[in-house]
Amino acid sequence: MTPTPVDLLIEARWIIPVEPADTTLEHHAVAVHNGRIVAVLPTAEARLRYTAAETVSLPEHILTPGLINLHCHAAMTLMRGLADDLPLMRWLQEAIWPTEARHASTAFVRDGSLLAAAEMLRGGITTCNDMYFYPEATAEAFDRVGLRAVLGITIIEFPSQYASDADDYLHKGLATFDAWRDHPLIRFALAPHAPYTVADATLERIGSLADELELPIHIHIHETAQEVEDSLRTCGQRPITRLETLGLLGPNLIGVHAVHLNDGDIERLALHGCAVAHCPTSNMKLASGAAPVARLLDKGLNVGLGTDGAASNNRLDLFREMQQASLLAKLSTGDAAALPAHRALRMATLDGARALGLDHEIGSIATGKAADLCAVHIADPDALPCFHPVSHLIHVLGRHDVSDVWVAGQQRLQDGRLLQITNTELLSTARLWQNRLRQ
Repeated sequence: MTPTPVDLLIEARWIIPVEPADTTLEHHAVAVHNGRIVAVLPTAEARLRYTAAETVSLPEHILTPGLINLHCHAAMTLMRGLADDLPLMRWLQEAIWPTEARHASTAFVRDGSLLAAAEMLRGGITTCNDMYFYPEATAEAFDRVGLRAVLGITIIEFPSQYASDADDYLHKGLATFDAWRDHPLIRFALAPHAPYTVADATLERIGSLADELELPIHIHIHETAQEVEDSLRTCGQRPITRLETLGLLGPNLIGVHAVHLNDGDIERLALHGCAVAHCPTSNMKLASGAAPVARLLDKGLNVGLGTDGAASNNRLDLFREMQQASLLAKLSTGDAAALPAHRALRMATLDGARALGLDHEIGSIATGKAADLCAVHIADPDALPCFHPVSHLIHVLGRHDVSDVWVAGQQRLQDGRLLQITNTELLSTARLWQNRLRQ
C-alpha cells in the first residue's frame, strides 16, 4: 500500500479525543491535511498509512482538543488587578466603568486583546467567545496571532466612548460583521450586555436579528441575587422569564454566569435548549455565588466554561476553570462524584463548541474536524506518577505545562514559544498601558 501524503502527523503518548466519551488513547497519532483531521489511529499504523511533510513527536504529552473559552472580555486584560475584593456592582461602578470612560479606544481594545490572545494560546485556548466594544480591533488582534474567535456585537442602552445608544452599537457592530464575515477563523454573535442594561424593544430586535443572521446570542444572566431582585421590582419578572417573554430563549442563547437560578429558571432554560457559560473563578472572586452546575447538567442543559475577563478573574486560564468547576460542584453538592474529570474537559471543549454552534467544526479530535489541538507536557517529577491522564489534566497539570498548540492545523505555540509575536512586544504593550492607566 502506497502511503498517503499529509501535511502533519502528531504522535502522542496519550490522546484524549473527548468523543467518544470517557476515552483515552495511548500511543496514537493524529493525521492532519489542509487544516483538518483525516485520521486518529495507532502510531505504528499511522507511520505505515501516511507520509507526512512534518512529523511532531510528543512522547511525554497528552494531546487534547484546543480549549474553548465560552465567555471573555479580552481587552479587559489591560485592567488586570485594577480593582480587587469588591462585589460586582461596586467593581463595575467604582473601577471598571470609570476606567473605560477615560481610556476605551480602538488602540486600547486592540492592545488588550492582543495580550489576551497571547495568554490564551499559551494556555491551550484555541477559540474565544468574546464580548466587548470595538470588535473590529479585537478581530485585528486575534487575526494577527491566529486565534479562532466568536466576537460579540455588544449592545447596551447608555453611551460609551464607542457608541451613543443601542442603535449605534448595533450599526457599528453589524458593519464589523460585514467586513469580517468571510474570515476563516472569525465569527460573530449578538451580545446584549445583560437584561438590566438593555431595554425590551432592543432585546426583541436582537432576537429577530439573531434569527435572520443565524447568530448566537451571548448575554449575562442571573449573575447576582441583586440583579434578580431588581428585575422583580422594576419589571415584575425574573430576568430569564423576561427573556422568554421577549422571545430570546432558544438553542442559540448562551447565558453567562447563571448563578442565582430557581427551579423555574432551570426548567425554562432546559425547555428552550439554552446553553450556559459557567465562570467559576470570577463568580467566586466577585462573591456572586456558585452556579448550580450539577442541577443544570441533570436537566440536560449544555454547560461550557468561560474565564470572564482578566479584570475579574484575574487570568485567562481554562485549566484553572476546569479544576475550579469540578471542585466547586463537589463542594456545593456534597457529592464527590459530581463533575468528574472527563466531563470538566468536555465542558472546556465540545460543550463550548456546541454552545457556539461549532461542534461540527471543533471541540473534539475527530475525523473531518478542524485540527485545533493542545499538547500538554507531563514529565516533571511533581506531576508523576500518572495513572489517569485526564485526571492529571484537571487536578495536577496547568497552563504552564502546555507545550504546543495548533489552530486549523497551523502551529501557534511551539515548545512553549508563540510563533506569531514576541514576548518583547507583549511586555512593551503591557508596560505602556500600565503607565497610562496609572495617570
